[in-house]
Amino acid sequence: MSAHEDHQDPAQHPWRRYVAIGDSFTEGIGDPGPGTDDHIGWADRVAQVLSSHVPDFAYANLAVRGKLIRQIVATQIEPALDLKPDLITFSAGGNDVIRPGSDPDAVAEIFEDGVVQLSSTGATLVVFTGIDTHFTPVFRGIRGKVAIYNENIRAIAEKYDCIVADQWALKEVQDMRFFDDDRLHYNTLGHHEVARMVLRALAVPNDLEPMQPDPIPVRTWREARTVDFVWAREYLVPWVLRRVRQQSSGDHITAKRPSPLPMTTFAPAKDAEDEPGEQV
Repeated sequence: MSAHEDHQDPAQHPWRRYVAIGDSFTEGIGDPGPGTDDHIGWADRVAQVLSSHVPDFAYANLAVRGKLIRQIVATQIEPALDLKPDLITFSAGGNDVIRPGSDPDAVAEIFEDGVVQLSSTGATLVVFTGIDTHFTPVFRGIRGKVAIYNENIRAIAEKYDCIVADQWALKEVQDMRFFDDDRLHYNTLGHHEVARMVLRALAVPNDLEPMQPDPIPVRTWREARTVDFVWAREYLVPWVLRRVRQQSSGDHITAKRPSPLPMTTFAPAKDAEDEPGEQV
């Protein structure tokens, strides 16, 4: 072993340019940033860890909320390839699978088309299974569809040598305290746990610790029904209306980080609580 290898930082990794593509999950919806319209999310959190251990690291995020898999493949893959990444995360199909009457096998065929294009670059490609929805009454009924889609994802990953980031096995987040008020998107705790899971899949050492949720609030039956009514009025009804009108929450939204840029910190360092975020 050479002297360089003997003293090499174990946190070093081979990637210098990371591009994330997908929908609201990858955009970071539910994990608010410092600005009114800013979102952080698991991908930003992963990029920050990756950037802290290597020089000249750059990160782009092309994900846009509400997009269906066909839209993601058509509008995000070519721009992603133009950025010449050596690490790509690709999560898509969730918005299709949750729609009534959708076919998880047909969705997976489009997903595979995207993987074929992305894997041709030689970049490390990370794909995601969907979460086990058994814990949530809202999406429990589509658990079988999600499981079928996941098996297709695993088969595609095996065929094209992708890394699988396994949300189905991430039991920590199968708890509504890890989700935003809309009961669909992860909150800060959920995005943090997904970031930890992705870094484990990449075998990248990090010091991210589990975040503990608040205790489950004790509610009377009437209080619980009131919360359900507010959720239906503020989130479910608008979602249904968008489906009827063939609209998307991502209409007129552009990618939050279309170009590869150095990362900036989005949380104060432990020893510098009053310091502003700086480039790393």
